[in-house]
Amino acid sequence: MEDILTSLETWGYLALAFFSFGGSLLVVVGAGLLSYMGYMNPYYSIIIAMLFNYIGDMFLFYLGKYHKRDIHQYFKRHKRKIALSTLIMRKYGVWAIFIQKFLYGIKTLVPISMGLSKYDFKKFGFYNIFASALFVIVIFFASYFAGETIKSFFEAFRSYPYIPILFLVAVVALIWYLMGNLTKK
Repeated sequence: MEDILTSLETWGYLALAFFSFGGSLLVVVGAGLLSYMGYMNPYYSIIIAMLFNYIGDMFLFYLGKYHKRDIHQYFKRHKRKIALSTLIMRKYGVWAIFIQKFLYGIKTLVPISMGLSKYDFKKFGFYNIFASALFVIVIFFASYFAGETIKSFFEAFRSYPYIPILFLVAVVALIWYLMGNLTKK
């Protein structure tokens, strides 16, 4: 276990940057937990996660705005999600930039839809700064302050290491099922 934590301490910031570029929620949670445990610096973690989350959304917006033909083939199977993200964008306007950060499954599609809809690049970039900061701060500190609870949870199941994994799989499956049903309405 110590080897894994030493490896995470060494490569954690690089993994945080890489997965934050893709908008991953779980890596920010992991960074919060590792910061709580003292393996990562919380200030560096927050800055890296915010910066790369911002850059990732700006990249997606850029693809939607200037490379429509190139990305069209990848989203043929996701027409329903693109329609949902377009509806969210039309209904909530600027707040869609903030809302999309927390909606797993369409968080990559909203910036692309906004780019496709001729939304102003500078305006998106301005609001995306605050949305990225809000997303990272809320998720990071939620996991940071729940660190003791999560740590005790995993220590309680040390003799049965498969139970937390099964629990996590069940939670992810439940969220996937609920989001799938909610987006079909």
